[in-house]
Amino acid sequence: MNYCRSVVNKEFVSVLYYSPTRAHCRTLSTGVIADTDPGDKPRLRAVDLAQKIQKEKLKTPEDQTPVSALQQRVTELRRFTKQLQNVHPNVLAKHLHRGVLYQDKDLVIINKPYGIAVHDSTTNSISSVLPVLSKMMDGMKVKTDSLLLPCLGLEKEVTGVLPLARSVKAAEHIANLHRHNQVLRKYWAVTVGVPVPAEGIVDIPIIEREVAGHQPHYKMSLSPLFRMNDDGDGLTKMRAHRQAQPAVTKYKVLDSGSGCSLVELEPLTDVKHQLRVHMAFALSCPILGDHKYSHWNKLAPQKLPERILKRLKLEQSKSRNLPLHLHARELMVQQTPEIDLTCSLPKYFFQTLNLFRLTFTEKDK
Repeated sequence: MNYCRSVVNKEFVSVLYYSPTRAHCRTLSTGVIADTDPGDKPRLRAVDLAQKIQKEKLKTPEDQTPVSALQQRVTELRRFTKQLQNVHPNVLAKHLHRGVLYQDKDLVIINKPYGIAVHDSTTNSISSVLPVLSKMMDGMKVKTDSLLLPCLGLEKEVTGVLPLARSVKAAEHIANLHRHNQVLRKYWAVTVGVPVPAEGIVDIPIIEREVAGHQPHYKMSLSPLFRMNDDGDGLTKMRAHRQAQPAVTKYKVLDSGSGCSLVELEPLTDVKHQLRVHMAFALSCPILGDHKYSHWNKLAPQKLPERILKRLKLEQSKSRNLPLHLHARELMVQQTPEIDLTCSLPKYFFQTLNLFRLTFTEKDK
């Protein structure tokens, strides 16, 4: 007959188990006072829980739920683009601190991550964490009244060089240089299609228009000054729309292949969504991952040719996970001393270049 006896003191319970098949007793020290009713189910100890977790980690791939290559690819894209969108402000500030490209007494230039707005009152934004970033740069234990102010903008989905002024006076100075074309920015984009000709200037005004339909919305659109005449053999000058804004973009194809291209873009004007509109509607080569301007009359994920989807290891139903491939690559500030720096590509952008075997030379950097 099996029996057990418990010995209780103030600090722990010792339970003695006797088995007729064994000639000895085993003592288990639980460390806490426990109910020793033989009918009760034994509690799971911390050591048992740790062993269970360790076994889960050591499971072989055959024991785990299989994950398709497509699921892995989608998970990877989401990790690239959404890892900073729901973090604590201090975590975002630390990330920006690690991404400082340049600093002096008047200017700080950072590498802006994907999916973070420069200004946004509802979620994490660059502006909302600048006080923390400023203290990190000056030393958390140092009392300081220094500021960091965005002096040029970047869209939420655009990555790359973003200048920050250390004072209101410095911000006004950069804005004045920008108005006089002394602040130059060059962007890199992966486009669906290859622009023809391979190098040129797009000079077509842009206007914001409402798109009617099932989901009414607003988009920037071309507002050309000329159109083909009815006979199709000449151009007819149109009356300029008073709300249209002049927009000029220089572009140059750096490499192309598999139906895509790596294009350098230099905006000579500063109009909302200028680069995206000129590439999509003027050159018929929308930027990869531009779900807003790949269609004019609807809101829908970008539709891609089969060979491009194959290169990207995606299906059309998952194309909505593609991020916008537009990166502020270079910033030049024509002052004394002159600032000229380039910003490394984000990981997802570089991976796409590898998938399409698009290359660039040291001269392009």
